[in-house]
Amino acid sequence: MIRIMARITARSGREDELRSVLQDLLGPSRQETGCVSYELFQNQDDPLEFVTVEQWTDQAVADAHLASAHVAKAITLAAELLAQPPLIHRFSSID
Repeated sequence: MIRIMARITARSGREDELRSVLQDLLGPSRQETGCVSYELFQNQDDPLEFVTVEQWTDQAVADAHLASAHVAKAITLAAELLAQPPLIHRFSSID
């Protein structure tokens, strides 16, 4: 099981547009083979900051997600909305 957390920061004044782009990822991502969960959060103290928390069955399906058409579209749409590149962290469970 792979967990991915991505911190995504909007340019000032562009957070509503970025939220919309990120929300459009929810449905298609959740329907992908190997997706256990895919959640989107917005920081209550800093509305420019978003976090996705994803759980995938393995690294191969997580990689396939990143190569999907809906992710490519989101990357294109979000390019001018981002304050910085997303910070992506991959975690595995320690039992």
